[in-house]
Amino acid sequence: MKETIIVQDKIASFHKQADDDFPEPWRQSSGKALIPFVVFVIFYFGFALITRGFYKVPMTVAFLVSSAAALCLNRREKLSRKIELFAFGMGHRDIMIMCLVFVLAGAFTATAKAIGGVEAAMAVARAFVPSQFMLSGLFVVSGCISLAMGTSCGTIAAMIPIAVSLSQNLGLNAHFAAGAVVGGSMFGDNLSLISDTTIAATRTQGVEMRDKMLCNLRIVALPALACVCLYALPMFSTPADVVAETSALTVERWIKVLPYIFLFTLGLCGQNVMGLLFLGTIFNVIIGCAHGNFSLLDAFSIIGDGTTEMAPTIIISLLAGGMLALVRYNGGIEFVIRATGRWIKSRRTCELGICFLTGLMNLFTANNTIAIITSGQLAKELGHRYGVNPKRIASLLDTTSCIVQGLIPYGAQILIATGLSTAVQLSAFDIVRGSFYPYLMAAGVMWKIMGKFK
Repeated sequence: MKETIIVQDKIASFHKQADDDFPEPWRQSSGKALIPFVVFVIFYFGFALITRGFYKVPMTVAFLVSSAAALCLNRREKLSRKIELFAFGMGHRDIMIMCLVFVLAGAFTATAKAIGGVEAAMAVARAFVPSQFMLSGLFVVSGCISLAMGTSCGTIAAMIPIAVSLSQNLGLNAHFAAGAVVGGSMFGDNLSLISDTTIAATRTQGVEMRDKMLCNLRIVALPALACVCLYALPMFSTPADVVAETSALTVERWIKVLPYIFLFTLGLCGQNVMGLLFLGTIFNVIIGCAHGNFSLLDAFSIIGDGTTEMAPTIIISLLAGGMLALVRYNGGIEFVIRATGRWIKSRRTCELGICFLTGLMNLFTANNTIAIITSGQLAKELGHRYGVNPKRIASLLDTTSCIVQGLIPYGAQILIATGLSTAVQLSAFDIVRGSFYPYLMAAGVMWKIMGKFK
């Protein structure tokens, strides 16, 4: 009886806090409110099975259909009022800040690529990799580049051709070489301050990116170290007398990596990420104009293209915010919380539940950013109820989504790696088999949740 009263008090406090950000009182728990999620999964996953391709149906279309389903629920409410609530969810301050960061990240990434910053970062990283540990080196270099770029897909696109070439020239097993690139890219993406998964995870939980990164580091440091050591075993490593070709480290290349160093240094000092991305973009433009990579007018076009490339992610974020607002208003989140409450009885089981929900959504959407955006609000509310630190929730969201994304053969990362490794005829399952890091990261998450290390 006493425990029931305590839970009811927590629920009342939880609703009071949520009402401060929501214009309408919550409705009673209702499973029907979750129909938009069911529609989304059936529509997107169903068409993916029919067409045998998870990227033939745009994610924006899937969210439009599920959003329409959300608007069709609750016939007692006027459509105009439901549209207002949907718009409120779209325009929530967390969604708007997230979209603004996406825009600035797109501008920074585009200008960095235009000045050759990606190639410069790759050359600098490769220069410090011992040739006799090439697989471990591929993992480390991919991690560094992904950490700098904030995208695992871009890193894989840049590094897979190198990995395939090295496997052919040095006699390495091709699927281990490709797997090392994919694993390292996921490692860097998971920790990067400008990664879209980091942005989504921190904004949904209202925490600083630096705090989330430090939490992630406590989880993935040992798995990453174990992965480096595993790839360095004699059965995998390159003979010491084989020297890999490296690029000269010129002054120009060091200058082109300065924006990344600037971003990392001030970001770790706790500076606002939007200010860093804005100043970093200006830094890139100055370097590009000074070295003749482009003119000032061309820089404007590059920035414009970089920001518009983020449009699909921004649209999805807006639609997801509106749909979640209606789901919450109609009692869907309360229904899930009550249903999961049957087996979520403590902080530990709450963390397991958050990982399960995020992984399941990632499994069906094949997109780690969307999985975080979709499950972030529910994870926040579960965490508030069971006393899980928001920084820890953001870390679990990001890490779990990276684990699943690095293992599913139809994910963007694996598909890119498969498409660029046709010279050695690698299948998606070959690359998954050669990527040790996602498995080790999953073990690290479980070890963290079970309290083996803090």
